[in-house]
Amino acid sequence: MYVASNMLLEPLTFRNGVHARNRVWLAPMTNLQSAADGQLSDDEFNWLRMRAEGGFGVIETCAAHVSADGQGWSGELGIYGDHLRPGLARLAAMISGAGALGIVQIFHGGQRAPSALTGATPWSAVAGEAQGAETARAATLDDIARVIADFRSAAVRAHAAGFAGVELHGAHGYLLGQFLSNINTRSDGWGGTVEGRARLAREVLRAVRSAVPASFLVGIRLSPEEYGNARGIDLDETIQAAQWLCDDGADFIHLSIWNTKRNSRKRPDEHVIPLFRAALPREVAIVVAGDIWTRGDAEALLDIGASAVALGRSAIATPDWPHRAIEATWEPRRPPFTIAELCERGLSAQFAEYMRQWKGFVG
Repeated sequence: MYVASNMLLEPLTFRNGVHARNRVWLAPMTNLQSAADGQLSDDEFNWLRMRAEGGFGVIETCAAHVSADGQGWSGELGIYGDHLRPGLARLAAMISGAGALGIVQIFHGGQRAPSALTGATPWSAVAGEAQGAETARAATLDDIARVIADFRSAAVRAHAAGFAGVELHGAHGYLLGQFLSNINTRSDGWGGTVEGRARLAREVLRAVRSAVPASFLVGIRLSPEEYGNARGIDLDETIQAAQWLCDDGADFIHLSIWNTKRNSRKRPDEHVIPLFRAALPREVAIVVAGDIWTRGDAEALLDIGASAVALGRSAIATPDWPHRAIEATWEPRRPPFTIAELCERGLSAQFAEYMRQWKGFVG
């Protein structure tokens, strides 16, 4: 799955034989654009339509909660019930009709699922601080069994709706990442050792993989090491977990690095991409996200072992980035943007205002 830099706009073939038209993905991004009950909105549809028509090979949705008690923020896309299937099917049909692969990122917020949204006490691997003034309770064995089943059902729902695959969200300190963290000191087989802490992600991936055809893509997004909300994440343990997840049937591993121009924090002389590439089966794709703006940025990552790149803020700035990048010397427009300019690029007014949290993005 190692590729040379001139392959950026060439097709990507996954281990199951599915093809993406190029190696440029739209990264999954929180955007607050869906209805209060998780229904697809026209705003969300139009935002993704512009990127699908703009040439991205893979279109990932924002994180979609698999359980009613897993919602992490307002305006979040849902995939927790069959009543959501008509909107999901509409979205899947548009993406595939534009020539891209549609992938739903599925997740549970865990301790980052506030009761103000869910009506339930947030829960996690262990009891402890949640968002705001809340305290999360420790998961029961029933909670664990239920959430595994919910991830499975969400994947089946995505397949039935016509999507090409799902990505489990194991990054950024949500439920799967909370179990992977070394903060998880459970002693019942679901924590403590790295084997125990990786167990939930592995059981979820196995359950999903067994419930959908081999032609349906299944991957997982991981934070390689501790950063931001991804607390207690160790690089070497993540590499080990990724190896196990590949054994369990992952078609791709998506690394959320935040800044791909920096080396590892744990190993300052090494970049994380070659470390993962050396450790994982060659047929498993490695997708990388983190401050990628230019074609040169993307090609540099392919040169060190990435199979594809996922664009976030640069995809907000340029809806047709892959079409523009055909010209190797093209330089994308950089922030700041006005709210009006962001709306012209397919963001709703709410999404555009949300982008103020990224320092310097909105001017």
